[in-house]
This record gives sequence, C-alpha cells and structure tokens, in this order.
Amino acid sequence: MKRVITYGTYDLLHTGHINLLRRAKELGDYLIVAISTDEFNAIKGKKAYYSFEQRKAILEAVRYVDLVIPENTWEQKISDVQHYDVDVFVMGDDWEGKFDFLKDYCDVVYLPRTVGISTTKNQKRFEYEEQ
Repeated sequence: MKRVITYGTYDLLHTGHINLLRRAKELGDYLIVAISTDEFNAIKGKKAYYSFEQRKAILEAVRYVDLVIPENTWEQKISDVQHYDVDVFVMGDDWEGKFDFLKDYCDVVYLPRTVGISTTKNQKRFEYEEQ
C-alpha cells in the first residue's frame, strides 16, 4: 500500500482544498492529512474560523481522506513520515523547496494550487458578512 501525507490548517474547506486532496490521493492508496491544532495555529500567529475538532470532522467526511492526525509542531514531519510508513509527502507549490529535507525519507511532491481560491480571501469574506 502506497501512503501519502499532506499538512495544513484546512479551515473553511473550499474547492482548492478538495482539488489538492484529490490529487494527493491519486499519488497513492491511503491519504493521511495532518491538520494544525488550535494551539499550533496560535504559535504560527494564525486563527482558524473552525476549531481543530470541527476541521477534523469535516476532513474525515471527505472521501479522499483516510486518516486525519494533529499537527502540533513544524518538526514532527520526519517522525510522522516514519511512524505512518509514508511513501509520498505532498504540499502546495507555494511551499516549493521548504520540505526537500524529507527527500531522505520519502518522495516529495509540490502540487499547483487552484487559481483564484484562498482560505484567507474566504475568511475576509466571512468576517465582512458577519458585521
């Protein structure tokens, strides 16, 4: 079985997320998605619209996703790849080169982002509509 892993906050799930998850799943048989915990987002200076538990439940309902795990630190990626016996690490191409250190442990693939879609843009729209 070929295992694939990807990371992100996955807040305000949109077609860009679905496209990335679908393309990641096409690279293997089993897709693991590590999502940033609320505590880790705070360390990164980010605040998700939905809580970790809500984002986890949403992702678990996506047909391409086989397992959702928490991302607690930047440094956990090597141990996750080893623990889950991962063959392919996938991220959006805006992270190109940032995770090449994982090439010692698995294949690293950077996928193009969906043009015109952004969680940040959606968050601003939600904040405006709530006012």
